[in-house]
Parts: sequence; C-alpha cells; structure tokens
Amino acid sequence: MRLLVLGGTQFLGRHLVDAALEAGDAVTLFNRGRTRPDLFAGRVERIEGDRDGGLGALDGGEWDAVVDTCGYVPRVVAASATVLSGRCGHYTFVSSVSVYADVSRPGIDETAPVAQLGDPATEVIDGETYGGLKALCEEAAEAAMPGRVLTVRPGLIVGPWDPTDRFTYWPRRIAAGGDVLVPGGPERPVQLVDGRDLAAWILAAVRRGLTGTFNACGPTETTGMGDLFDACVAASGSDARPCWTDERALIDAGVEPWSELPLWAGEGADPADAGFMQISSSRAIAEGLAFRPVGEIARDTLEWDREHPEFRSEAPLKPEREAELLARLGA
Repeated sequence: MRLLVLGGTQFLGRHLVDAALEAGDAVTLFNRGRTRPDLFAGRVERIEGDRDGGLGALDGGEWDAVVDTCGYVPRVVAASATVLSGRCGHYTFVSSVSVYADVSRPGIDETAPVAQLGDPATEVIDGETYGGLKALCEEAAEAAMPGRVLTVRPGLIVGPWDPTDRFTYWPRRIAAGGDVLVPGGPERPVQLVDGRDLAAWILAAVRRGLTGTFNACGPTETTGMGDLFDACVAASGSDARPCWTDERALIDAGVEPWSELPLWAGEGADPADAGFMQISSSRAIAEGLAFRPVGEIARDTLEWDREHPEFRSEAPLKPEREAELLARLGA
C-alpha cells in the first residue's frame, strides 16, 4: 500500500508508520520537519510542507490512502482533503470522542449529537472549542471526499511514546509506592486505547476500504480504576496502596480533573460527565478493533518511561500537593 501520513513522528502517527513499514507498505510523511526529522530516516519518503498554505509540496504525488493524525482546524482539514481528493482513494481522519455534545449518560454511540460552536469560524483551540472544531473537521473531510472517509473517534490514547502524562502518570506514580491518591472508588470505569492497537486497526480498516464513523475506546470489558491500579502494581512490583477519595471533595479542594489527576473527568461529581468513560465502541469492535490487556499496557508504558526520561514532564499532581490532600481529606 502507498500510504501518506500527515504528521507521523509523534505518538499515534509514529505507531502507524511503524506498523505500515512492518507490513511492507511504502510510506510518505508530510509535515513541517520540526519534530524528530531523523525518525525513520532512509525508510520513508519525506515531504516537507505546511498544511496551512504549503500544500503545494504534495503536487505530483499519488497514494492509495491518507491518514490524517493532526487535523484540528476545519479550514486546514478542508484544504488538505480537497488537495488530496484526486491523489488518493481513501482518507482517514483521526477525530476524538470529545466531539459529543452530551456525555451525561453511559453507552452513547456514533449516532449521538455532536458539539456545535457558537462561532463556527473560530480557530482558537481550547477546552471549550476542541470538540466542536473536531466535529467540523470531520464534516470538512467528508465534504471533500464523500463516501471515502473513515472517521475514527478515539478516547484516551495511551502507551509508549505518549508525550503527555495523561496515562503515564499512573504507572510511574504507583511504581513509586506508598499511599496514592485516587479519585472515586475502585469500580469507577476507565476507558483507554493503546496507540499500537489503534494504529493496527486503522491500517487494517484502510486496507479493507472501511468508511464511516467509529468510536475507539477500550478495553472491551468494563474496567475499573481498581483494575488499573492493580495492573500497575503488578507491572512495577511496588507496595503502593490506593487511597480512594471522594470526587466532590477533590473538586472542592481545587483539584482539576484530567489536567491535575489524569484519567478522571470528575464524572462522579458532575452528572454532565457521568458517561465520559463509558462510551460504546461496539461498532469498531465488530469490525475487528481489539485491545491488549491493561496489565501489558501498564508494563510497556512503565518500561518505556524508564528508558526515555527525556519525554517526562512535570508530574500533574505534585508529591507535596498529593500529601497535603491525603492529610486534609483523610483518604
């Protein structure tokens, strides 16, 4: 397969390229050449250019399929898909479950309404606009290539090469041992998908010419935060002890869901987020999406984190802040 990846050097894009090369595909990367430009040196074709005004660099190329891992602004996605519409047969747009307007109930699927922006022309990307912009990006891709677009809506993508601490915080913190502040109780559902599993499924779907919209949240079976905690303990061999803490009390104490304590949207305290970690992926699972065990993800993420300290950011919840909260809330 002749595959063009928009991006391709960070996280999901990196896993996509790895999997495609392993399968023997001819891979072309289109990006600005600013992030790890030497990655995959000698193994892929590189085209440098800017999606915002620099698409002329793609002139003359033809591909069987395109995967867009880094589209956030509808105008830019529309331009990319339009330029490529006559140069490829299939276009995959990686979106997000953040497109959904209402996640107050568990089990919503791809038919649920998406967010609408008050100002559809905005290009400001923040917590208020991200979901609505992604929804408009989906529309832009489909409008440019009707009937040829696969739209993938992942939840939290995790695993090796994740440049954020949205999941890595937990294996690393639990490996450190001691009392660990954990929001809610052990049965609080969590959803995540390993970037390697998502990449493998996207490529398989592309080969089949699959189109339409698919949520990509896992694991297949309901997984609680207690299951994840135990998996991280097993992966690290630590003596960590979970201190289950009331979600409302954490919010009242000024703790920011997601950004300060990852893998927690405050769903136990805010009914509007009650279903955020219980989105249905049955449609993608029926089309072959599979998830590796949480224990394997925790182990591989911890090993990668230890081998690549250059990717570490400052812990979202600092140790002194965690100790203060444990003492104050009596967790």
